[in-house]
Amino acid sequence: MTTTALRHESDHDAALHRFFRDLQERYGPQHWWPADSPWEVAVGAVLTQNTNWGNVEKAITNLKRADVLPPDRILDLPIDALAAHIRPSGYFNLKASRLRNVAAWWQANAERGFDVSEPLAALRRDLLHVKGVGEETADSILLYAFGRPTFVVDAYTRRVLSRHGLVAATATYGEIKALCEAALPPETGSYNEYHALIVRVGKLHCSPTPRCANCPLAWHLSDVVS
Repeated sequence: MTTTALRHESDHDAALHRFFRDLQERYGPQHWWPADSPWEVAVGAVLTQNTNWGNVEKAITNLKRADVLPPDRILDLPIDALAAHIRPSGYFNLKASRLRNVAAWWQANAERGFDVSEPLAALRRDLLHVKGVGEETADSILLYAFGRPTFVVDAYTRRVLSRHGLVAATATYGEIKALCEAALPPETGSYNEYHALIVRVGKLHCSPTPRCANCPLAWHLSDVVS
């Protein structure tokens, strides 16, 4: 973690803990990630890039209706047919290729006895070696599908934390992830709820054009401005 990318380090934990408390009080438990199985979580993690969740749900519904959601059936589909099913998610040709890569990884692990309890760092490296899987996708699968304690950094996380002065706009994924993991208990439940709550406030208030009125975090924004 570099000191230039982050705000005064002594302020981080207190601010993040207050963020979490205020978001919990306003929104309550989020019960995220919505899915019927760990594999469905992984599919959603691939499809959610550069689109909203409503579009992901439409794509997953298409796969379910066609009875081609399981990884082995995705691998059996011609790539153009897969792309057609996930068209609502956008960038469907690119995502079809990435989804097949993740399905192949998943299937290979299932065939040799899936062990998601192996060391977290090793499992994360393995996922990041899958073509098309970046850090956000890997951490989403690890946290929400496998129940491993790793924090997910997405566009909402970066926007909310940078607007409130906790990270610089140039902070890397790893720096933001390390900041959040240092401030929160190293537990799957904590990382899950905190990330889900940031997504909630991001959707409601911290869009590219901010809507700060009645935001539960507006108190901190005034501190940064002053």
